[in-house]
Parts: sequence; structure tokens; C-alpha cells
Amino acid sequence: MSEPVLSVRNLTRTYATGSGGLTVLKGVDLDVRPGEVVGLIGPSGSGKSSLLHAAGLLERPTEGSIAIDGEDVGGLDERARTKLRLFKIGFVYQFHHLLPEFDARDNVALPMRIAGVAEAEARRRAEETLTSLGLGERLTHQPAQMSGGEQQRVAIARALGNSPRLLLADEPTGNLDPTTSQAVFDDLRARVKATGVAALIATHNMELAGHMDRVFALKDGHLEERPAESQAY
Repeated sequence: MSEPVLSVRNLTRTYATGSGGLTVLKGVDLDVRPGEVVGLIGPSGSGKSSLLHAAGLLERPTEGSIAIDGEDVGGLDERARTKLRLFKIGFVYQFHHLLPEFDARDNVALPMRIAGVAEAEARRRAEETLTSLGLGERLTHQPAQMSGGEQQRVAIARALGNSPRLLLADEPTGNLDPTTSQAVFDDLRARVKATGVAALIATHNMELAGHMDRVFALKDGHLEERPAESQAY
């Protein structure tokens, strides 16, 4: 069995509130391996986003450790964390957050340009990834000229632009109708399998969760593995 890309151990996250501390993650353990699509389910406020933010180095956990490709990232300073996010982690959100003045190709190429890739090569890679997601005819279209599903595919292509090791997605199809949601998820899963990226996907969509390799439920701060076909929290 391959070594995990993401390894979380005893992760705890507590937020300060007016009435004291609120602990949303209580000793969470999780591994995600290359080419694996892992689902994260749970009611609103259960800590799904907190786990993704910690795994993506956007927040520091209160306790516990996070390793990416075997490297413990807990002691990294902000500059090193930013570099790791740029080169090893891709993010997809419920809303695409595309730059409206850029076309699809340049939206996808932008993170590569920030990472130091030459413009021509960044555009070539962007075209290749967009075409693999069925958007070969939309390369020069701006977000406003595309459907919701197309916009989200562009966001997925952008997240994969720097060939990350870890893909984190927070309700990536939550703003789409059921048919489009399934189609976008199928494309996302296909890219995960083709590239070998490790994917952790938070979703409320139980039907989509049933198509993931493994599914974990967050409840009362604890993470429990569930059968992929389970429809209940």
C-alpha cells in the first residue's frame, strides 16, 4: 500500500467564543493516499471546513500533527506554508472564485505563473487540463460566458494546475443542480485517478459520497469511517 500524501494525527481544533472555548475537532486521525477520493460528511458546523483548513495549512490546529508527503508541517513558518500550498495543495470551493476579467485558460494558468512557470508553458498546461475536463471549446471564454458546471470545471482545472499532491474540496458541487453536480464530480474523480493526486472532499451530497473510495463522518468532533453507500450521518 502506498504511503499517505496526507496524514493527520490527534488533530484538535478549539475556537475562542464569548462563552469559552468551542472544540469542533477532538483527536481526529486520517490518512489519504495517492489517487484516493475520500469523502467527508457531517452536518453544518460539525468541523468539516475546519479539518480542510487545517489540512490545507490555512489554519493551525490547537493540538495534533499534520504531515504532507511524510513531512511534518507543524513547525513551518508562514512563508514555508505558503510555498507548500502553492506547489503541493490544490483547493476547490463551492463557489468558483474565478477572475471575471480572465478567460478560462488564463484563470487556470495564473497559479502556474505565480509558481514561476513561463507564460507559454502555463497556457499549454492550462489548455491540456481544460481539454481533459471537456472544455476544449471554452478556452477563451470568460466566466460570465460559461454555465455553472463549466465554471466549476475551470476551478478544478485551476486547482490541478501546479500538479499538486493533495486536492482539498469544500462542497465543490454544492452550488449546482443534481445532474450537473454528478457530471462535475465524475470529471473530478477521473482527474484524481488519472493524476494520482490525493483528494479529500467535504460534501452534503450523500449520492456523491456513495461514489467515493472511502467516506468519513464528523460528529461531535470525532471522525468515523462509514460505508460509502451510507446515507445517514
